[in-house]
Amino acid sequence: MAEQIDDYFTSVVSGLVPGESRPGVGPEDPIHPPSPLSVQGALDLFDAQVGSRHLDLAARWLRSRGQGFYTIGSSGHEGNAVVAAALRPTDPALLHYRSGGFFLARAQQVDGSDPLRDVLLGLVAATEEPISGGRHKVFGRHDLNIIPQTSTIASHLPRAVGVAFSIARSEKLHVSSPWPADAVAVCSFGDASANHSTAVGAVNTAVHAAYQGLPLPLLLVCEDNGIGISTKTPKGWIAANFGDRAGLEYFEADGSDLPAAYATAKHAADWVRRNRKPAFLHLRTVRLMGHAGSDVEAAYRASAEITADFDRDPVLCTAKLLIERGRLSPTDILDRYENKRAEVLGLAEQVGELPQLDSPAAVMKPLTDSAEQAAAATPERVDPDRRAQLVGSPLPEEEGPLTTALAINRALLDVLARYPESLVFGEDVARKGGVYGVTRGLMKKAGSARVFDTLLDEQAILGLALGAGVSGLLPIPEIQYLAYLHNAADQIRGEGATLQFFSDRQYRNPMVVRVAGYGYQKGFGGHFHNDNAVAALRDIPGIVVASPARPDDAAAMMHTCVAAARTAGALCVYLEPIALYHTRDLYEDGDEQWLAPYPDPVKRAENHVPIGSARTYGDGTDLTIVTFGNGVRMSLRVARRLERANIAARVVDMRWLAPLPVHDIVREANATGRVLVVDETRKSGGVSEGVVAALIDDGFTGPLARVTSDDSFIPLGDAALEVLLSEETIEAAAVKLVSR
Repeated sequence: MAEQIDDYFTSVVSGLVPGESRPGVGPEDPIHPPSPLSVQGALDLFDAQVGSRHLDLAARWLRSRGQGFYTIGSSGHEGNAVVAAALRPTDPALLHYRSGGFFLARAQQVDGSDPLRDVLLGLVAATEEPISGGRHKVFGRHDLNIIPQTSTIASHLPRAVGVAFSIARSEKLHVSSPWPADAVAVCSFGDASANHSTAVGAVNTAVHAAYQGLPLPLLLVCEDNGIGISTKTPKGWIAANFGDRAGLEYFEADGSDLPAAYATAKHAADWVRRNRKPAFLHLRTVRLMGHAGSDVEAAYRASAEITADFDRDPVLCTAKLLIERGRLSPTDILDRYENKRAEVLGLAEQVGELPQLDSPAAVMKPLTDSAEQAAAATPERVDPDRRAQLVGSPLPEEEGPLTTALAINRALLDVLARYPESLVFGEDVARKGGVYGVTRGLMKKAGSARVFDTLLDEQAILGLALGAGVSGLLPIPEIQYLAYLHNAADQIRGEGATLQFFSDRQYRNPMVVRVAGYGYQKGFGGHFHNDNAVAALRDIPGIVVASPARPDDAAAMMHTCVAAARTAGALCVYLEPIALYHTRDLYEDGDEQWLAPYPDPVKRAENHVPIGSARTYGDGTDLTIVTFGNGVRMSLRVARRLERANIAARVVDMRWLAPLPVHDIVREANATGRVLVVDETRKSGGVSEGVVAALIDDGFTGPLARVTSDDSFIPLGDAALEVLLSEETIEAAAVKLVSR
């Protein structure tokens, strides 16, 4: 198919008759009035279109030689080059994988890049590739303000909404941003992707924000080729779905008509820049060469249908325009076309022999560098006057013992005082102060620009955080319950966690995601408010998962996560045990031994809780109990009962679920020679599996056992206690283990 399209272009152009050049028309005059596209502009865009076409042909050539690894191309979509021309190079862009024309046209606007070579380096996974370092083929460059998109279908749209939101919010907060105050965020995607719930939610979020009068300069570009792999998009669906959407300005253009498409794109971009509201540019395109090099298009499309699209080829249509308008002759066009082929193939020959990543260390370097930097992160000192002005009196360290909920609240207030770029947001976090009162009073002290409520959509919340993080802000979003995280987990797994990896740490999305979770709530429960499933988080490379239990740890670990986000760009998930939020007592009613004072910020070294460090209670020599979350309180209570039975146990609170504090666990395990892992999550896929495996991998050979909750969802009421881990189960397992 690639050869047919290539040959068709050559044969049609060869048979064209050149038009007559109008006298007195220079390179800056319009190519086709009333379009604002100049002759030189048309020639530049044609160069980008031809370059994109030959990159697609080279991708298949490299694949045939066993040197290329990616053949999804942009053929038929080269009209998207006009969108880049209509925007500024300082406008942040998140691109569809068929936006090759845009990438090349954007590169024309900025000195210092070789975009043809850049794309080819990505095709062969060469380490010289400037954005991912050979880890993926992406459209991205930091100096071009193109944020690479590497994840699932439409997953970059929520982030794009967040970027657009952050342009105005940064200006309002008077904090630095990588984007100019009048920038426009642009996001491109396909017509099939437009149906994904992630895309629908992102558009809804953009319109929802604009409806409230919030500035949201976002240009959504749907490159509509009428088909998603083999499934056709119903004719007229995109226009019907988005054309009359209230609050979303709609523009439509034929991507094969260069002057008209440029005029429409320019109109759309200028409208967004002027009005600071979202707009939808429906760019009708055609898909040539199938979905990818391995796609046998004839299996699901008739031959006549396929060849009928050849005349809509945007590269051919631009060539016809230039010839008909007398700007170039057919020979000129073919010379440009073949010269570009020679240039691209010459570069392809060179890059095909370049080194690729050749070791686990090389592949994982962005992850390991980030982890090392995050582990070394320590909270910064804050100006005491500025802190006192926002926090008020008394200061948290002067209040006396606090609950876990109050400790988190005070830590968030401290963060807001320390970092003017920090934001706290989510469902019900502002006016109400959170379902459990954890964020109560923050909006009143920090202001509604920094502490605010969002719409009820976890994908939107996380996308907003991702966009804010990459835009120079420090987002602390809240997911109201752990059970609600799962429908949006790809924003963490696919978008957030991968960005540093696939941009070689040139782009980062620092954030601390607060999640209320685990079981054991009394009086308010059921599955959606008691969820102990954390496996979906623990297997994501590069993220930090914090799980504080005690109030002093909760405050200190929040400060550690924020420091790691700021200095290392870390994506931290901060799991808060709901049942311990307002707990005051440990052993007996009224003993108030679960309360703890706020860690004094002056004594940073003494109170700092590094990532991956555990906390040990007691020095018992008979048994080591390794646990976290609600398990800490239960295990401490069990340890006291064991003491009465002449069994001396020490309790290790892991505090961090990713990375696990393996060194500390092993040390405490060897101190007693016996280990009981107490895990409130499920037996299958729970945290204890990783702990036991880590001990075995490190050579621990002593008696080892684990107790967990059952492999069940958590039901309503007292029935929950039938499947959740209990103190009685822990105690029985401990006695049995020591008796071996």
